[in-house]
Amino acid sequence: MGLVGLPENGNMSLSNLPLETKNKYRRMDENVTDDDIQHMQNNFSNNTKRFVIACAIFASLNTVLIGYDVGVMSGAILYIQEDLNLTEVQEEVLVGCLSIVSLLGSLAGGKASDAIGRKWTMGFAAIVFQAGAVVMALAPSFKVLLIGRLLAGVGIGFGVMIAPVYIAEISPAVARGSLTSYPEIFINIGILLGYVANYAFSGLPVHINWRVMLGVGILPSVFIGLSLFVIPESPRWLVMKNRIEEARIVLLKTNENQEEIEERLVAIQEAASKSNVESKYEEKAVWRELLTPSPTLRRMLITGIGIQCFQQITGIDATVYYSPTIFKEAGIEGNNKLLAATIAVGFSKTIFILIAIILIDRVGRKPLLYVSTIGMTACLFCLVLTLSLFANTQAGILLAIVLVCGNVGFFSVGIGPICWVVTSEIFPLKVRAQASALGSVVNRLCSGFITMSFLSICRAITVAGIFFVFALLAVLSIAFVHTYVPETKGKSLEQIELMFQKGEEQQIGEVELEDVEHLVQRE
Repeated sequence: MGLVGLPENGNMSLSNLPLETKNKYRRMDENVTDDDIQHMQNNFSNNTKRFVIACAIFASLNTVLIGYDVGVMSGAILYIQEDLNLTEVQEEVLVGCLSIVSLLGSLAGGKASDAIGRKWTMGFAAIVFQAGAVVMALAPSFKVLLIGRLLAGVGIGFGVMIAPVYIAEISPAVARGSLTSYPEIFINIGILLGYVANYAFSGLPVHINWRVMLGVGILPSVFIGLSLFVIPESPRWLVMKNRIEEARIVLLKTNENQEEIEERLVAIQEAASKSNVESKYEEKAVWRELLTPSPTLRRMLITGIGIQCFQQITGIDATVYYSPTIFKEAGIEGNNKLLAATIAVGFSKTIFILIAIILIDRVGRKPLLYVSTIGMTACLFCLVLTLSLFANTQAGILLAIVLVCGNVGFFSVGIGPICWVVTSEIFPLKVRAQASALGSVVNRLCSGFITMSFLSICRAITVAGIFFVFALLAVLSIAFVHTYVPETKGKSLEQIELMFQKGEEQQIGEVELEDVEHLVQRE
């Protein structure tokens, strides 16, 4: 494992001590004290802040395409079904196959990002997605439409795993949580734009409107292409390729304190060096290490893959893709009214993700996860009661809209963005890209399974029945967050690795900072 004893913010009083003499509890929490947070914020000046934010925005543009595809397909499928005479099974396959095939992109994305770099992997993702979007917009039949959908899915797989990794590696620790949430913001913006496009173009002839809806998603590709010539490569990737001076230049743009830059560079070099030594002398492939993990890595994988799984099995993609079906079950009639109701869902997701960005580095990851999972559980159970007892009434329709918006809102304020933040933070440098890819694969598999079976299960146990299952799974997600997810606010990537290696993750949820201080004083 690439283990480093140097914090990213360069605390000289600790970094000059031998690793074995440092108190492990102090190391776990040294970046969460008010003085240290203020020290990092002072060195995160307006110039460096603007540069890092610009990098995060450009890196997140790919996810606009992902969100747009998710949002627009929820409405476009109504007209595709009518125009191409799709069966229910074809409809499920068309919607759900994108999530399944995206795992191919995620699997290849880890290796590609290590080979050609983080930012050029993002460029490749955009090219593949756009090729799929063009094919879908021009498709004369279900088979051609499906081919385009598969291409778009591969592009999504690349984009969804690499953007959070890139942002986490280029961001200073003080702002990493909020910046790593940017891809989720842009996914939500894309979903909202997709819903708006559905409503805006629904008045066109049936054989044209869905093609325009899908084709509009091609437009952001111009900005993605330009962004590749603006954003730098990840400093950690540059160090892995022994391009130290280039990495130093990038770090200079993200932190104006020369001393801290050098210490952070040393920390990254030590992590990369250890990884290289292990690869050279142990000749152990990264994927083999992931499949036969050490106890430390196993704990990381349980946390990373588990949170990716719970993000999807609680039904968020089914809610977004099939929101017209849910509202139709509640009693709304007419495609225009159904699509207008979905816009409220898009606004809720977008507004609450912005709240999450403001709070994630202030409140912390775990408190927001508690609010998110508990809120989703309450909304899902109430939605079940509404669909069962008040369907086809004015009050039932209004309540269903409020509860669906509440469910996606609670999702967006917590587990939606934090899932990707945690996955990009907890793994060591040597396996970070591949482990993140593995998490994305699990995420897409769960999404694909649910979206490809949603209509069939609804027919078997009703819409209320399937949301009751989602509610039960949401209860389990609360227990998972409490047991397995650590608080990583304010910690460097190397310190997070140390937490897991020392086996202290069981205490992370319970040990408060004052308890840590008592332990330090006692020693």
